[in-house]
Amino acid sequence: MLLALVVVSIALWSSGCAVDLSFPPGFLFGSATSAYQVEGAWNVSDKGESIWDRFTHSQSGNEDGSTGDVATDSYHQWERDMEVAANLSLDYYRFSLSWTRILPNGFANYISEDGKRYYNQLIDGLLAKGIQPVVTIYHWDLPQRLQDLGGWTNPYITDWFADYADVVFSLFGDRVKTWITINEPMLFCDGAYTNTFHLAPGVVDREGVYLCGKNAMVAHGKAYRVYQKKYKAQYNGKLSLSNQLVWYEASTEEDEVWLDIAQQYSYGRFSHPIYSKEGGWPPVIEDHMRNKSSSEGFHQSRLPEFTDEEKELVKGTFDFYAINHYTSRAVRKRRPGEPHGGFPLTGAPDLDLLFERRPDWTEGNEWLYIYPEGLRRMLGWLRDQYGDIPILITENGFSTAEDSLEDHDRVQYYRRYLEQVLLAIKEDGVNVIGYTAWSLIDNFEWMDGYKTKFGLCHVNFSDPLRTRTLRRSGRFYADVIKRRTLDLDSDYRNYEF
Repeated sequence: MLLALVVVSIALWSSGCAVDLSFPPGFLFGSATSAYQVEGAWNVSDKGESIWDRFTHSQSGNEDGSTGDVATDSYHQWERDMEVAANLSLDYYRFSLSWTRILPNGFANYISEDGKRYYNQLIDGLLAKGIQPVVTIYHWDLPQRLQDLGGWTNPYITDWFADYADVVFSLFGDRVKTWITINEPMLFCDGAYTNTFHLAPGVVDREGVYLCGKNAMVAHGKAYRVYQKKYKAQYNGKLSLSNQLVWYEASTEEDEVWLDIAQQYSYGRFSHPIYSKEGGWPPVIEDHMRNKSSSEGFHQSRLPEFTDEEKELVKGTFDFYAINHYTSRAVRKRRPGEPHGGFPLTGAPDLDLLFERRPDWTEGNEWLYIYPEGLRRMLGWLRDQYGDIPILITENGFSTAEDSLEDHDRVQYYRRYLEQVLLAIKEDGVNVIGYTAWSLIDNFEWMDGYKTKFGLCHVNFSDPLRTRTLRRSGRFYADVIKRRTLDLDSDYRNYEF
């Protein structure tokens, strides 16, 4: 195994003193999925085609030909998902809405009755079990109709997204009190438009990276303002967007000089416009991109500027910070002749930097290196940069290539990362309000298809009913939630749904 078997008693130490293993009162635990990864039913009723439908059905899709056409069939098996969530004793379940299941043609002029029915029953089913819905409005499955018009590189998408958000606020805002507007713009912009992760829409366009990034920031800002203006007084919900943050450290003392620009390029580019007092891009990134663009013969920076009006629109559009975190990297300057690597895991070509694994970090899989302290340091960095704002960890998890129910490595991953969350809270004073395990069940893992498993609950993809069976990690997580502590000694049993 990659990690030692789980131990039954742990002591946390900081400066030689044991730290209480219990979570503070009011701390929330959840788990998560996303629509395309679990729902299936890709062409049921009047649902429209998404970019992931098109991408996986085309020659540019996954090499193994896998798609989300059926996935875990949560469209039909949603009640089983509710059983899993209830047996884990979740405080909340984070799931996303399929844009094309609600607005089949991408525009707000036609709302699907079937889409409304499906998400109403999901939300009501959760509430009936005492589980709060945390709803992500956009988790990568853009309507293909809008992609044909330029997708996230077309500035009009900021209005299309705001219209979509307005619709879902009006449909579900009476029961949903926590919203994520957009999930991981860094990945669907940088990861997709550079083909780093082989993600939909599969368009490689160097300029598209930055157009997409800016439009995502403005789209989030407009959606937040819609809620603030039309729904806040009545429903009093809280909103943010979630960022995928890989913790960066300098490879050597000589590389410390590159660390700030790497962090601002990754974290600041999708945080500074919202959480800083000034708004707009981080100044160090604006300066770097302006100089680099000029050296390449461009008359303007390839990083599109925010107008003063756009800065004010986006600035302050948050009620908490939502962070997705899985892994860490060491940063160093690229040497002549070395490949540029792909952002955010192996390199940042526009910064001429490379990202690597430290020798003492455990290699979990081909990209997920295990460094629990990175999460604590990431949380501290956010507090130091943006102040004492509430932080909700909206994704953290560990993948394996095995179907085993005895996933000791995943148990150990969760235990070690949760230790660091406790240290961030109790030793560093970071205002972490909740933790979300990715994922509730095995699902379609984007470019990995069904080869990797993140689920607390195993899914039998050979069974037409997609039988769900709780793994050891699920039983461990349920025990943490019920007892609100990491001081555990329990004989976990299997459950099937």
